[in-house]
Amino acid sequence: MPPRLAAITGKLKGAIFTLDNDAFVIGRETAATVCLADAAVSRRHSTIEKKDDGFVITDLDSLNGTFVNDVPIRSRLLEHGDRVRIGDSQFLFLLHEGDPPSKSSEVTIDEAQSVTGPTIQVRLDDAVYQMARDLSALMKVSTAINAIRGLDELLPRLLELLFEVVPAQRGAILLANNDSLSDGVVFALDRKHGKDRKVNISRTIVQQVLREGVAVLASDATMQPALASESFIESQAHFVMCVPLVMVERKLGVLYLDTTLSRDKFNKDHLQLVTAIGGIAAVAIENARHFEWLAEENERLQAQVNIEHNMVGESAAMQRVYKFISKVAPTDATVLIGGESGTGKELAARAIHRNSKRSQKPFMAVNCAALSESLLESELFGHERGAFTGAIAQKKGRLEIATGGTVFLDEIGELPPPLQVKLLRVLQEREFERVGGTLTIKVDVRVIAATNKNLEDAMAKNEFRHDLYYRLNVVSLEMPALRERREDILLLASYFVEKYATMCNRRLKGISPEARNQLLAYDWPGNVRELENMIERAVVLGTTGWIRPADFSNVRFEQSLK
Repeated sequence: MPPRLAAITGKLKGAIFTLDNDAFVIGRETAATVCLADAAVSRRHSTIEKKDDGFVITDLDSLNGTFVNDVPIRSRLLEHGDRVRIGDSQFLFLLHEGDPPSKSSEVTIDEAQSVTGPTIQVRLDDAVYQMARDLSALMKVSTAINAIRGLDELLPRLLELLFEVVPAQRGAILLANNDSLSDGVVFALDRKHGKDRKVNISRTIVQQVLREGVAVLASDATMQPALASESFIESQAHFVMCVPLVMVERKLGVLYLDTTLSRDKFNKDHLQLVTAIGGIAAVAIENARHFEWLAEENERLQAQVNIEHNMVGESAAMQRVYKFISKVAPTDATVLIGGESGTGKELAARAIHRNSKRSQKPFMAVNCAALSESLLESELFGHERGAFTGAIAQKKGRLEIATGGTVFLDEIGELPPPLQVKLLRVLQEREFERVGGTLTIKVDVRVIAATNKNLEDAMAKNEFRHDLYYRLNVVSLEMPALRERREDILLLASYFVEKYATMCNRRLKGISPEARNQLLAYDWPGNVRELENMIERAVVLGTTGWIRPADFSNVRFEQSLK
């Protein structure tokens, strides 16, 4: 029988076309050997020609291509049984009688065999539905969580989406910090009670998943001694599912789900789906963390760029100080600055003034512990001529001189009780009288106070007025001790070396490694002021081009290092 082409699908189904030595044209034009009225077929789509080795099919640069056994071709030698697809039609190429050769191994059917043991039966409709549902769930989760930029919003939304696809009663997301869950982020939800119900988890399962990076599904978990602690047993969790959150081989944490209802069983499909969601969630979580870091870094840089100050330090503690100053400076709020002696409270006060709308007006500093009560009263409020012995002329006080600007009251905890009353009136009414005077003077000043005392303890001992404290403590700043920002010690030391080397006309190369180690090992009870004094002495008394340990002359410093 001659070679032939049998139509097996399409409008010509059942037709058989005999091939001869002439060119066999397939296309949409009426002159074609096989005319296919199909919009997907080109006018001259392909040809089949007799060659030395047999029949060769060639695509004629058609729009939608010619396929042999579902593979697109340009030109190919046909073999018996090849299936040719053009548009919606398919043809079988036959060289001789009989069925096309099978590429499969021989199969025999044993009628006597029977199936024993448990089996799983899946209908095609169920399988297609399951696949479609899982894809839909993955698309929904991916779309929802990848649009969220912060962890606070992302984590609860992720658990809510998991509750929609898995019959879990409780869920938790545990994010690791340096491969440890001890100080990482933990967020949990109860499907019914939200954040109000405690969620107990199996530490053993969580640590195993984080360590091995493999998802775990546990049935009757509370009955397994290796997994159960007392609190976990109390949770009565029958089924537990835990999957890793992995981002480019880096373990970010785990997703943890459980249920106490035996009817709501977790199965392999649930585990596979949640594992896939975990992969999507890991990317979203990493992105959210990165966005949060960028936002914080941008805010930090903006705060640092937008404020003028004379403080030195790049530690996290000082970044918080700069951020506070940038927020408070533009307002007229009264500020109370706390901190140990020598931490730079006055520098912070000057930075607040310099970055405020009062920066072009006076900044007046008064140390409340440096003067007697009578002199301090005159210094603050001024006096009239003849108000007391030696008052030969009228004098304006610092509050009056600073009108439109800022008054800095250092060591406010040492302010005598009578002056506390007068200062309270200034804060409340913005007015006062000079010592020995009767004329009420209105003032527009911003008050910044500082203290190294605990004013709450002073109030308990009736040494400081409660009402004045609350008037001063509108917003408060605690200046960090130098031992709390050790990363700034060498930066400050280098700054002071350069400052005093210039003042003393000395050419110094810097601080030797041994001296640096000693500076870092000391606790600095006198804070920045003590460090500055020590560096100044070392610059003045040193004899070499380097600051060396021998240049540090401080008994307390030397004793602490022994």
